[in-house]
Amino acid sequence: MSVFQSFNINASGMTAQRFRMDIISENVANVNTTRDADNEPYRRKIVTFAEKEITPFSKVLSNTREAYLGNGVKVHSLEEDTENDFIMKYDPAHPDADENGYVSYPNVNIVTEMTNLIDASRSYEANATAFDASKAMAMKGLELGKA
Repeated sequence: MSVFQSFNINASGMTAQRFRMDIISENVANVNTTRDADNEPYRRKIVTFAEKEITPFSKVLSNTREAYLGNGVKVHSLEEDTENDFIMKYDPAHPDADENGYVSYPNVNIVTEMTNLIDASRSYEANATAFDASKAMAMKGLELGKA
């Protein structure tokens, strides 16, 4: 295992969580966007992650005798949330109200977004802590080499 592999794994986690936080921020910023370029309400976006390089099970099985080396994480997809419907509110004075006076608001729930933001923030923090621990171990190894 390269001394820098743990740095790369932690850095990929921090990069992925930072992207997730950016998308969550976009969702929160558009919570009241009732019309986009296509005259549709904003749709909530969801980020999914995957392992950077998929390791076949046979290779994982053969590596059980040795230390398994991780590959890190990557953003697998960024999709719009089509499972949850838009939030309908009665506001006949709104310019985007339909003929019955209802306005379609984005399918963004602030509580869900804030919960996801806390989760992403904690994951980022965990990766940063692991990065610092790896750095401290590498520095200690260099100090031992000096003596």
